[in-house]
Amino acid sequence: MSDQKQGPTRHGVGEIMSQAVVHGGTVYLSGQVAGDGSTTVAGQTRDVLRQIDELLATVGSDRSRLVSVNIWLRDIADFDEMNGVWLEWVEGIEPPARATVQSQLAGEQWLVEIMAVAAV
Repeated sequence: MSDQKQGPTRHGVGEIMSQAVVHGGTVYLSGQVAGDGSTTVAGQTRDVLRQIDELLATVGSDRSRLVSVNIWLRDIADFDEMNGVWLEWVEGIEPPARATVQSQLAGEQWLVEIMAVAAV
């Protein structure tokens, strides 16, 4: 039976969302924020990208299979700091489509949030 007939498979299911949903050969990750909101934009970005790597591995994918990424920054003035970490992370792969915007995030401690879509 194909994945589409089976419906979505959810991973890391919580009360308000799943951390990852796989459907039709694609994984959709929820917005990821740093576990430690007291660090810098660079530190939070590294933590979020590590979480994305872990979630992708959980479903049998990896960053080289990313299709699309959305990045929200509390302050767009932090773009260069975040982007420096991003460039290290995507080095050696063809990067996904990406958008980066300034946004008020759900908690004052969070400086960056990243949501991703990848092929499985």
